[in-house]
Amino acid sequence: MIRTVEAPPHASAPVLAAYSYCEAVTGQQARNFAYGIRLLPTSKRRAMSALYAFSRRVDDIGDGALAADVKAARLEDTRAMLTRVREGSVDEDDTDPVAVALAHAAETFPIPLGGLDELIDGVLMDVRGETYETWDDLKVYCRCVAGAIGRLSLGVFGTEPGARAAERAPEYADTLGLALQLTNILRDIREDAEDGRVYLPADDLAKFGCSAGFAGPKPPEGADFAGLVHFEVRRARALFAEGYRLLPMLDRRSGACVAAMAGIYRRLLDRIERDPEAVLRGRVSLPGREKAYVAVRGLSGLDTRHVTRRAVRRRA
Repeated sequence: MIRTVEAPPHASAPVLAAYSYCEAVTGQQARNFAYGIRLLPTSKRRAMSALYAFSRRVDDIGDGALAADVKAARLEDTRAMLTRVREGSVDEDDTDPVAVALAHAAETFPIPLGGLDELIDGVLMDVRGETYETWDDLKVYCRCVAGAIGRLSLGVFGTEPGARAAERAPEYADTLGLALQLTNILRDIREDAEDGRVYLPADDLAKFGCSAGFAGPKPPEGADFAGLVHFEVRRARALFAEGYRLLPMLDRRSGACVAAMAGIYRRLLDRIERDPEAVLRGRVSLPGREKAYVAVRGLSGLDTRHVTRRAVRRRA
């Protein structure tokens, strides 16, 4: 079972300043993530902001305009910073606020920092321009860039004492990360194609006549693009259903955070399913008021209770 920390170590002024920096990064750049972590108590919210700020740095390197060899070198520099955090050699006077905040978060919570190594490995796959033949191949990438984030987050959330089957919580967190990442991949099909990236498995693309790619606002001639999207949506829904088994294992506010973030992505999936070609015309998103509604729904426990009832019915 993942323990929950009740009394975090005292945060000095430099550490609080480092957390403030990470929270600012999260507030400015996390379109969906920020809605969930607002529901957490202060210590957990700060720790999640530190994880996000580190992840944002890694993603920005991978998505930037630098040459591939320069990106790879910068990612390895970031890995070296992570090693310093892991070894306990980052103190509050360090000049890197992300390192300071992450070090304090790792001291406060049992965060499996190896997951951040996996994130770097996943972004290096992007830098190398890797493509994926099968869903099993793509799952390796998704587990690096999203499943690992789910397991890292679980280190902050902890599980409730006595939670049934809590030993499977990391598995469910990983699966929920896969669901979120597959939704991202569907949402960003055109944007990724314009950057020369193809994530959906080649087997799936061939099955629906979409191997030619997605260069414009219309699907390739003769392709069953809607069939492809609906196929991937069904896969994502199955992953969400499995990953949602995590919710009853979490305390109320951590469960609300996860329910809010996952709920936003499930609504994105609904929109994509209703109009598959929308992802070729531009980025599909939710208005702020709808995200806020999903967050309130998560805090009310509606999603957690719904998932729990479904699990009881399955066992019956």
